[in-house]
Order: sequence, then C-alpha cells, then structure tokens
Amino acid sequence: MDKLKALPVTILRKALTYWRKLWVRVVVMGLLSLAVIGLTQFIEPLIPDALATYVSGQAADRLLDIIANAMLAATIFSLTVMVSVFRSSASQWTPRIHRLIMQDPTTQNTLSTFIGAYVFALTAIVLRELNVYGDDQAFVLFCTTVLVLMLIVFSLIRWTLHLQTFGSLIASSRQVEEITRKQFEERLSRPCLGAHPLTDDIEIPDAACPVRADKTGYIQMIYQESLNARAQSHGFDVYLTRAVGSFLVEGEVIAWIHDTGDAEEELEDEREFDEILRAHLVRDDVRTYDQDPRFGLMVLGEIASKALSPGINDPGTAIDVITRLTRLLMAYHDETEAAEEPSLKRLWVPPLSPADLIEDGFGPLARDGSAIIEVQQRLQKALSALMNHPDQAMSDAAFGAAQIQFRRASEGLKFDHDRDRLRDVTDAQVLDAVEGAQDAPRSATG
Repeated sequence: MDKLKALPVTILRKALTYWRKLWVRVVVMGLLSLAVIGLTQFIEPLIPDALATYVSGQAADRLLDIIANAMLAATIFSLTVMVSVFRSSASQWTPRIHRLIMQDPTTQNTLSTFIGAYVFALTAIVLRELNVYGDDQAFVLFCTTVLVLMLIVFSLIRWTLHLQTFGSLIASSRQVEEITRKQFEERLSRPCLGAHPLTDDIEIPDAACPVRADKTGYIQMIYQESLNARAQSHGFDVYLTRAVGSFLVEGEVIAWIHDTGDAEEELEDEREFDEILRAHLVRDDVRTYDQDPRFGLMVLGEIASKALSPGINDPGTAIDVITRLTRLLMAYHDETEAAEEPSLKRLWVPPLSPADLIEDGFGPLARDGSAIIEVQQRLQKALSALMNHPDQAMSDAAFGAAQIQFRRASEGLKFDHDRDRLRDVTDAQVLDAVEGAQDAPRSATG
C-alpha cells in the first residue's frame, strides 16, 4: 500500500522535472498541433453545408502561408535573444543562474508556441496540397487557423513585455529569490523532507551497514517517499548522512542501512537494497534548486560577489542581495522541533544548519566587500535583525557571523572614519564580544 501511495508522488516529481526542459514543451506543442489538425477532420462533417462553403480554401491558405513564414523568423529571433541573455547573465552575474534562466516558463512557452504554430501551418499546407481539405471543407480549418493566430499574437505580446526585464539584474535576482523561497517553504513545511532529523545525538545502530557512492557528483534530489516505501517493504531503516546539494566522491559513505528484521518482502542479497537506495538519489555534476534552498542562497551570494568585483564595482547590487537574503532567512525555523510526527518513519535526513545558511548567502559578499563601508553597514544591520530571530539556533549563528564579519571589515577598512561608522551600526553585544575576545589574551599575559 505504501508503494502505491508513493508512486504517484515520484512520477509527478519526475514529470515536473522533464516539463521544465525546453525540448519537452516543444514536442508537446508539436504533437498538440497535429492533434488539432486531426480533430478538424472529425468536426468538419458536422458543419452544415451552407456554412462549410462560406469560407473558401484560399482564405485558409493565405493565413497558413503567413504563419509558416512568420513563425520561422520569429523562432530564430527568439532563440537568438535567448542564447544572448543566457551568455550575458552567466558572464555578468554568475554561471549558476544560467540553468534557472533556461527554465524560464515564459520563454519556453513562447518558443514552444511558435514552433507548434509552425508545425500546424506546415501540416495543414501539406494536407491542403493532398486535397485532404478541399475548398468545400475549409471552414473548420480556417476557424482553427484564426485561433492559432490569436494564440500567436498573445504570445508575441507577452514575449515583448517579458523581454523588457528578461535577463536583467533585478529580474534575475528576484527569480532566484522566488525559487529559493519556494524551496524553503516546501522544505520547512515538511521538515527534513518528511523524515526523522538526523542530528548529532542520533546514534546509528552498530549493526548498520554503509552504502557508498558509485560515482562522483552532487546529490540533486531524493525521491524520499518511494525510498521510504521500499525501506518499509524490505525492513530497513535508512540513515542518509549526506543532504541534497552535497558533493560526493566515489566510494564515500552516503547512508547507513539497518536491517530491522520485519521485512514484508525478502531480498536475496542485502546489497540489492544498496542499488535501490542509490537509484532514489538523483546525482549529477552540478547542483540544482530542487530540494536545495542552500543553493539558491549561494547563487544570490555569488551575484553580490560578482557585483563587487573591480570590473563591475556595484555595491548597490550587494546591498539589494543582502536585503533578499535577510527576507529568506527570517522565514527559517528549526526542523528538529517540528510539531508533527514524521510521515516517513524509515528515513533519517540531516536538518538544515543555520550557520551553513548564513555562510552560503553572506560569506562571499562579506569577503569581497570587506573594504566597502556601505556593504558592511547593511550587512551588520541584516545580521543584527537575524540575531533577534525567534529561532535560537539562527540567532546564535547570526551572532557568530556578525563577530566574524566585523573583525574582517575592521581589517579591510583603511579609514578611521569608516571604522567608526561601522561601529555605530553594529550591535552592542557584537562589539562587546569582539572586544572581549581581543582583550582576553592581553589580560591573560598581564
């Protein structure tokens, strides 16, 4: 029964992954165009004779010629724009944003609509030449072609409006923030992906066996529902020691499995479950945003870091990113204190670490902006706000980060007035902690 419940969720997740690929949408629109052409053959006999001959076949031919000629040029132009935006975004902001822009739904829908309309027009022209649609049977074809033209006009208007901000800094950073917020909400709504939190106080049974990585790469996604169902069926507890986004080296331990002896289906060899577990971990050579909110924070940090490079020198972008990162991190809550009982009883997954989240987002820009007073002022204000976070772990992590970044900025800022300005906006607790750490060696030696 658990397998049947987990199967639709896994299939849906895989389908959504494929749906974000451009070629899938293009193929779907092309097949839909062919289906519409075929549907007209069934509708045509139902049209009264007086209405069927109201529109000549030449009228449909002219519209089809316009679509065929225009869509080829529009598709080539759109592809050129898309490739240019991909390259400029990767070079100006960060190469990690390239994959997100590639999955832009407006761009993919526009291109698939243009190609689908082109397939529709070519197919209809061929059928007209073969006399499948006679001059006395062109009414439905004409009406369908008009609907296709309306869809094309709508797509052109939407595409034109989209190009006004497509690939710009504000649009790109907002897009990263939105996908990161979505992944945060999904993750925190089901803490630890619905599994038990694998914290330091959890003791893995001594009889547990290690499962090692069979190739080097990043964990992109875990099909946790299906894995839990298989673990339940074969009587295993699974302790996943590496989270989504972790970099694996071939031969590295990625999980521990413990045979609980209550299997519903026996395996001929316990090593078979090793292969089952690996099959439920999607691994590749790059990280993705799915199930990985830390990656989104890292990309935002890289955007700010790139903006602070000497060739761009844009502190305003770094300040904007700090604001976005603060908004995202304020939504955090401790996964180990989830009110509900985990739904996946057979799985243990490492929770998100507040210290890692802060370092992923603020680390690069704090390092590269250590000598820029405006960036350091906003950074200390952001960390001060996170110090008041209701979650104690996040508050403590922000307190530690504020001390580190204050010491770094104090060394990076060369002008005394700038250091005084930084002290004015830094939390008093942070200043006391930093000065106490500096005075401790002197008092010990004195």
